[in-house]
Amino acid sequence: MMLGGGLGAAGAEVVIEEFLTGEEASFFALCDGETAIALASAQDHKRAFDGDEGPNTGGMGAYSPAPVMTPEMAHRAMDEIVLPTVCAMKARGAPYKGVLYAGLMITAEGPKLIEYNVRFGDPECQVLMLRLMSDLLPALFASCDGMLKNFDLRWYLDAALTVVMAAKGYPGATAKGSLIEGLEAAAEVEGVEIFHAGTKAEGGKVFANGGRVLDVCALGTTVSDARSRAYRAVDRIRWPDGFCRRDIGFRAVQREQAGV
Repeated sequence: MMLGGGLGAAGAEVVIEEFLTGEEASFFALCDGETAIALASAQDHKRAFDGDEGPNTGGMGAYSPAPVMTPEMAHRAMDEIVLPTVCAMKARGAPYKGVLYAGLMITAEGPKLIEYNVRFGDPECQVLMLRLMSDLLPALFASCDGMLKNFDLRWYLDAALTVVMAAKGYPGATAKGSLIEGLEAAAEVEGVEIFHAGTKAEGGKVFANGGRVLDVCALGTTVSDARSRAYRAVDRIRWPDGFCRRDIGFRAVQREQAGV
């Protein structure tokens, strides 16, 4: 059908690619045009509803570190994917400086690249920043100035998890202007920090003003601990016109419960 004209000019050529079977992970590195240093791994949840059901979204939650990115996988991702890319960009006269976000599929053969983004992910950035012990700004300057060769970053061992609270209807059409209450009580949960993504302050109150509206984040000794704190905070937020997934971090929690 495709080659017979069923798709018009778009079907004149067909590209056949390998189907990648495995578990996705987000892996980040900071590059200065010649050197790259690994940041941390994360795993996001793109589907709108529990159990990875529903339409794809910009991200309904994330956690870090991603257990599937073992130290061995992280080394392989740097040696086989990130560093060759940095070297190739330099060789082409287009050295890349900045954050390199590798969307990976961890297969039985090892890490394979799905895509690159030249930015921090959202909501992956939130969990990375909670775990970063070092000051980010000097690292960014070192990236700009080509000084990463002797640079290092320190990370908290704690896990971080974020739950995205979105307006009902997201990723489709959403209504703006609904009242959000309970944010102060939610922020009092130990280890919790709330980032506003699509809100508007008016008259001393907070209103929804977008699709993805809040990121309720938490640190914990384990992903299970961080998730428990994040959802404890979510449950203190009174916003009838919003929703969230209730299973963020489920793969990591399953691994922790199985002792893997």
